Amino acid sequence: MRAAAARKGARAWLPSREWACKVAKARTGSVPEVGMEEGKRWKANIDYRSIRDNLQRVEENCRKRNSNADPRLVVRLYDEYTTLQQQADAVRSARNENARAMKGKLEEETRKNLIEEGKLLKEKLAKCEEELATVENKLQLEGRRIPNETHPDVPSGGENVSSQVQEVGSKVGRDFEIKDHVQIGIGLDIVDFDAGAKVSGNKFYYMKNAGALLELGLVNWAMSKVAAKGYRTYTTPDLVRESVVERCGFQPRGENTQVYSVENSDLCLAGTSEILLGGIHMDEIIPEDKLPIRMAAFSHCFRTEAGAAGAATRGLYRVHQFSKVEMFVISTPEQSEMLHQELIEIEEEMFTELGLHFKILDMASEDLGAPAYRKFDVEAWMPGLQRYGEISSASNCTDYQSRRLNIRYRAQSKQDGKKKPPNLYVHTLNATACAVPRMIVAILENFQQADGSVLIPEPLRPFMGGMNILIPPT
Repeated sequence: MRAAAARKGARAWLPSREWACKVAKARTGSVPEVGMEEGKRWKANIDYRSIRDNLQRVEENCRKRNSNADPRLVVRLYDEYTTLQQQADAVRSARNENARAMKGKLEEETRKNLIEEGKLLKEKLAKCEEELATVENKLQLEGRRIPNETHPDVPSGGENVSSQVQEVGSKVGRDFEIKDHVQIGIGLDIVDFDAGAKVSGNKFYYMKNAGALLELGLVNWAMSKVAAKGYRTYTTPDLVRESVVERCGFQPRGENTQVYSVENSDLCLAGTSEILLGGIHMDEIIPEDKLPIRMAAFSHCFRTEAGAAGAATRGLYRVHQFSKVEMFVISTPEQSEMLHQELIEIEEEMFTELGLHFKILDMASEDLGAPAYRKFDVEAWMPGLQRYGEISSASNCTDYQSRRLNIRYRAQSKQDGKKKPPNLYVHTLNATACAVPRMIVAILENFQQADGSVLIPEPLRPFMGGMNILIPPT
């Protein structure tokens, strides 16, 4: 899907550096480290020395995660980069020496020779810096492909070896023929796939009548739940800069990208509000006493679902656009394990409250993606589909995203203020509170009745005007 470029001649208001600093400081007590110039090239702060010093371990981690990254190439490029940097530094030193020698009274011949030497050194430095920039660019591109480290307890292998850590509830028997959510939704007249396909294309849909109320009820219920847990709530833009997508560890370009790009711009349709929430504190240093920062957002999500096919994509289960409430946390390294558990407990509480039968899985290494250090998925029983389906996940990305987004925290002094502690990279975590279409699938299939009606879980009823049952039209 491509969108038209912005209206020609339209002038965007760009904030001044002074204004941006005031806003950032008012929000978090922190000030952006870098300028806000449009199109500024970003660099991931990758620990290349650690990759070099732990090459075998990094290679084994890439194999475990089925990553196509090449750590040996990264090490070779890093060695080449450091060599070129030393050469450039040597030439700069020679230029400085040359400049110092030009001071004072000199013989004409001596001055002439020094001027000539200075020209040669200038040309040599320009060549060194050009080579250095080329190698650094290659190093960045290859370095960004290295995935995060993996928690030692993560099962090694494909999705099928993911380990179950908990099961909540049980399958409920039915004495009538079970329907899937597509049949139920059409029978209730709450979803229209034909109109979605006619207007927007395959894997688009309209929620209508009580279905529209169910979607909004789920969103408002989820937002109220996370707000009660102390999460700062947001609604977010649908569009995001391509560079921010990249800095969160996603690939906006490529053959099998899940990201829709907007033609003739640097914008993409956001696949998750994780990206937009992470971007809020991009290029900032946050005081340690402000952490953790708990955020949650309602957003529309857009995904190409490249390569998806088969029965698993039927109906609402895998679509191009959907609503979601996402939690996102910024923390110190010491806090992140505890907060990961907090996110899982919130998910468990919410889905238990709805009366769903589900299991929590510690996902295998090949299913983590590049950013996650560890990820737990929640899979709910979907009787119409006759299988468990993912409805949520919770990931600890440690400092993988923060090294790309350049989010650090100012550690409090542990030495009575005698020594200023270094600024350290934060940890980031994310978890799904409510992916609306998947939740609708689970609700319709688990609470269907013999007459085609569907009971609405009690927690949702106050958010649907007191409605307690979905009834087929007469």
